[in-house]
Amino acid sequence: MQWVIGIDVGGTNCVVGAVATDGSRVVGDHSQPTLPARGADAVIADLVTMARRVTDHVRAADPTAEIIGVGVGAPGPLDITAGVVLLTPNLGWTNLPLRARLAAGLGVAAALENDANCAVQAECWVGAAQRGRKVIGLTVGTGIGGGIVIDQQLYHGASDAAGEFGHMVIDMNGPVCACGNRGCLEAFASGVNIARRARELLAAGTPSALRDLVAGDASRVTAELVYQVAATGDPLAQQVAEDTARYLGIGVANLLNLFNPDVVVILGGVARAGEQLVEPLRREVARRAFRPAVDACSIVPGALRDLAGVYGAAKAFLDQRRAGLV
Repeated sequence: MQWVIGIDVGGTNCVVGAVATDGSRVVGDHSQPTLPARGADAVIADLVTMARRVTDHVRAADPTAEIIGVGVGAPGPLDITAGVVLLTPNLGWTNLPLRARLAAGLGVAAALENDANCAVQAECWVGAAQRGRKVIGLTVGTGIGGGIVIDQQLYHGASDAAGEFGHMVIDMNGPVCACGNRGCLEAFASGVNIARRARELLAAGTPSALRDLVAGDASRVTAELVYQVAATGDPLAQQVAEDTARYLGIGVANLLNLFNPDVVVILGGVARAGEQLVEPLRREVARRAFRPAVDACSIVPGALRDLAGVYGAAKAFLDQRRAGLV
């Protein structure tokens, strides 16, 4: 059987697995913290080690298995043709030839794609958006990214920068984003900024069970914890969750009016909240977007969870090989 190693490089964690070329399964997946402060060389060395471990896992189970390549999803902007990461605000990389570094480290052909594009394409391939023809994906994790898939083909734009939905401005006077702009969607509704807003409310003295759960250490508050506590009815956590749905709803309503998709899929670590996040988001979108666009669109949580990026990175390799780019 033929396999592709899929690598998902996130701002918080890296995930690596082997994906069957028909998308039927992923095996040997491994995850570990990215720890970008160590520098790009250390992160790449970890990726190579993880990929070799996954390769050994596949070959131990099937000595005839063929590893035909590696796909990697990384935050952008990217130059996909050259295989270069141009800039990653959440990792601190600039002009990094990631594709070549991984190909050399693993001894196989490699492909590079935007991490959010990978996740969205994966949901179109084997996940929650398989029936969609005009699909918008929003990845809500450490940062916020996105992707556009039209008739099963990723739309990259003129310079591989399409789909950076996290950096649409929803408040010109809003907080400074990691990209340097003010008021980006990411500055309000990414996992990092969900936790920040909860910490600000705690610092203002707002009562919450969060305070006891983190033993008074607000730095331990995470978006995941906020949603866990919101599900118990905690007023502070519920306020943060409701505000997050409102911010994301503004962004998604803009996307419906711009692109008129038939599916919007919400992915990433924050999307683990499922309907707790998506249902109030739908209501906000219905309030703000044009009715024909709302009626034509299903807004759904992703189905592949932590493995969407791995599946999508493998799919990126297959697509780019087919297109003659690798």
